[in-house]
Amino acid sequence: MTDQDSAPPPTAISVMLIVPDAEAAIAWYRVALAARELWSLGGVAGLEIAGAPFFLHEINPANPTELSPDRVGATSARIELFVNDPDRVVGKAIAHGASPGAEVEDHEMPWGIHRQGGFRDPFGHNWSVGDRSPLHRWNP
Repeated sequence: MTDQDSAPPPTAISVMLIVPDAEAAIAWYRVALAARELWSLGGVAGLEIAGAPFFLHEINPANPTELSPDRVGATSARIELFVNDPDRVVGKAIAHGASPGAEVEDHEMPWGIHRQGGFRDPFGHNWSVGDRSPLHRWNP
């Protein structure tokens, strides 16, 4: 065993999307966003898109505080996905039933030109898809 094996895992933040039907959501994310299933416990699943993990959780009637956006008609969070070709990803999602969001276009940002657009998935979640992540340090 190495020191790395015994080191605590790094801090991580993830998103858990509440969906009305976990199996239908897994199937859609697989086809539309090339997500890969990491594991599934039935109503809860771990997926990843090109190494970026996220979770799905089916609505639980015993927990009325967690509803999917399609049930409440609104969302308070936006999923940000950063890829090499946002035009392709947004186009494929829309081709598989997502609703168009902001058109993919170039934006002048402090860290350089950033191409971004978006869609709303069939479960009510808003996705922004861009080509340059602002999640790295940059010097103004």
